[in-house]
Amino acid sequence: MLKKLPLVATLLVAICALAQQIAPSHFDGKTWWDYVKVLADDNMEGRETGSSGLQRAEAYIVAQLKQAGIQPAGSDGYYQQIKFQSREIVEKDSALALVRDGKAEPLVLGEDAFFSTRVDLAPELQAPMVFVGYGLRIPEKNYDDLTGLDLNGKVAVILSGSPADIPGPLSSHYQTPAERWKTLHAAGAVGMISIANPSTMDIPWSRMSVNRMHPSMSLADPEFNETEGEKLALYFNPASAGKLFQGSGHSFDELLNIAKDRKQLPRFPLAASIKVKAALEKKALESANVVAKLPGNDPDLKNEYVVLSAHIDHLGIGAPINGDSIYNGAMDNASGSALLLDVAASLKKSPEKLKRSILFVFVTGEEKGLLGSKYFAAHPTVDAKSMVADINVDMFLPIVPLKILTVYGLAESDLGDLARQVAESHGITVQADLEPQRNIFIRSDQYNFIRHGIPALAMGVGATPGSPEQKMLKDWLTQRYHAPSDDLNQPVDLASAALYEEVVRGLMIAVAQSPLRPQWKPDSFFRRYAQASK
Repeated sequence: MLKKLPLVATLLVAICALAQQIAPSHFDGKTWWDYVKVLADDNMEGRETGSSGLQRAEAYIVAQLKQAGIQPAGSDGYYQQIKFQSREIVEKDSALALVRDGKAEPLVLGEDAFFSTRVDLAPELQAPMVFVGYGLRIPEKNYDDLTGLDLNGKVAVILSGSPADIPGPLSSHYQTPAERWKTLHAAGAVGMISIANPSTMDIPWSRMSVNRMHPSMSLADPEFNETEGEKLALYFNPASAGKLFQGSGHSFDELLNIAKDRKQLPRFPLAASIKVKAALEKKALESANVVAKLPGNDPDLKNEYVVLSAHIDHLGIGAPINGDSIYNGAMDNASGSALLLDVAASLKKSPEKLKRSILFVFVTGEEKGLLGSKYFAAHPTVDAKSMVADINVDMFLPIVPLKILTVYGLAESDLGDLARQVAESHGITVQADLEPQRNIFIRSDQYNFIRHGIPALAMGVGATPGSPEQKMLKDWLTQRYHAPSDDLNQPVDLASAALYEEVVRGLMIAVAQSPLRPQWKPDSFFRRYAQASK
C-alpha cells in the first residue's frame, strides 16, 4: 500500500488538473459575438461620435444593461452628455506648399501630407521649419531634443519614436499630443509636422490618407484645451519626407538609419519654410458616455468601484475602400463594448457577492482623441476617489488562440500582478508590451484614468515574435484596422474571446474582493498622478 501512495498522489494531481480544465465557464464566445453583431451591424453606420448610429448603439447597450439588472450611474440616467466641437478640413479651399529661395513648391494634399484638424488651424500661415528629432523633453532622464534650438515662431518637424534608453511608459507619456505640444509651445513653436517612422506604422499611408476626411473633434469646455497656440498640425508622408530635408545637409534616409537603432537624432533648421492655407468647417454637437453600476455588498467597500471601460464609438461613414464606406468597427471596439455587456449578463446568471461595486463605462469620442474618457475622468459621475482601478478593453483581437496575453502596464501597478495570476491560472502565458514604440499604453482610454491617479491597464491577445500568429495580428492591422473590412465578415476565434472574457472577469473579481486597493509600483512613472490627486 505504501508503494502505491505516490501513484495515488499523482492521480489526485491529475484529477484536480482535469477538474480545473472542465470547470464550468462563464462564457462561450457566442453570446459575445451576438452583441458584436448588433453593435457592428451596418445599420449602426459605423457609430461616429454624435451620430444617430451611435445613439442607436448606446440605446441598445442601455437596454441590455437594464436586462442584466445593472443600475444607471450617469448624470442623466445611464447617460453622461458631453459637448464637442467638430472640425473638418475643406480641402478644395485649402493648400500646402514648401517655400524655398522665394519659390513655392506645392504639396499634394492626401499624397504628400494632410492636416490634423484636432487643432483649430490658423486660416493662413507661413513659417520657417526646424527638425527637432523626436521632439521630446524628458526631465527624468535629462533628455532634451530642443536644447540649443531657436523655435520661436517656427514649425517643429518631428520623426515619431524615442531613444532606446528611455523606458517605454515614460517615452509614451511624453509623446502624447498634450505633453508634446506643451513642450514645443513653451519653446516658442507655432506648429508641428509629424513624420511616421515606416517601421512602426500601424497602417499604410494610403489608408491614413483616406481617413483624413473623417471629422476631428475637441471637447467644447475650455478647461480641456491642450493645443492653445498651435496654429498648424500636419502629418507628412514618409515617402515624400525627403522634400522637407532638401538643402539641409541631411537626408531622410540618413535619419531613418539612425532612428532604426533608436539613437538620438541630429536637430537642425530646414532650408524651406511651410506655407499653409487651411479652411475649416466647424459645428457644435453632443454625444454621451453610458455609465452603469452593480453595487457591492460590503458595508464599507461597496462605496468603492472597479471600473470596466470600453469605447463604443468608431469612425462612421467615410471614403469607400473596395466599394464599402461603412467603418463598422467590429474589433475596434464593438468587441470591447460587447465584452462589458457579456460580463454584466454573466454576473446576473452567476451572482457573485462582490465586496466592491462595479462601474461599467462605455465612452464616446475615443477615436477623436480619448475625449469621452478624458471628460469622464475629470468629471466622474461617482466620487472621483472611489474608483480604485480601471480595466480597459479595446480591440483585444481574438483572431488567434489565446495562449499568450499581452498586458499593457504590466509592471506599473499591482493590477499587473493580479492579471498575471489570473491569466496563469488559465494556463495563459503573460508578456509585457513587445512593441513600446507603438505607444499602445497611452493610446486608449485607460490613460485618462491613469492621469487622474487610478491604476489601470489594458490587455490583448498576444503571440510569440516571428510566429504565424504574430503575422496574423500584424496583417489584421495592415488590412483591417480603421478600414471598412473591420466588419462582421472576418474570421474570429470564439474560444479565444471566451477565454479572454474569463481573464477580464477574474481580474475584476480579484480587485473587487481584495481588502486593499491596487497600488502603483514605487518605481512607476505614473505613480506621481496618484500622489498629485491626494
